[in-house]
Amino acid sequence: MMHNTHFTQYIPPTAMHYVTGTYTSVAGEVAGTIAINRAAANSTALINIPITVPSNSVALQGAKLAKIEIDYEHFTAEPTSMTWTLNKVTRGADGAVAVVTAVTKSNTLSAGTGKAVDEHREVITITTPAFIDDDEYYLLELSMPSGAGGHTFHMLGAVAYFTLKG
Repeated sequence: MMHNTHFTQYIPPTAMHYVTGTYTSVAGEVAGTIAINRAAANSTALINIPITVPSNSVALQGAKLAKIEIDYEHFTAEPTSMTWTLNKVTRGADGAVAVVTAVTKSNTLSAGTGKAVDEHREVITITTPAFIDDDEYYLLELSMPSGAGGHTFHMLGAVAYFTLKG
């Protein structure tokens, strides 16, 4: 049986779901990288990041998600705020809807630091990690209102850190 606590999974910005705002695929600020650019706007950006790690139908096997690191950049102005919400989604059975449950977590960047014009790495740490059942998945949501004048933003990607047991 394998039990490795050092697995990671890169989640590219092209795999994320950009709900509100105008976004384009662009080259990153560093040669050889990619990014999704949010054009300057005075609206709330909403981005969903699917956390793509293995699950398992056997109890206490598969992936146990520990933390998620998200790399992003603010350019021309700061957003009004940034709110990170981690949800566990339990798939609905045939004829039933999915159930969404908020996951208790902590963030490393303060509210002021995380929205400053600069490059950032936010670390979301799950308070009580649990193995992911094959009927569950995680979505990390970023809500980011922009103030007057709007701001430009690059999403660079995310990395999920997990234990894999099987």
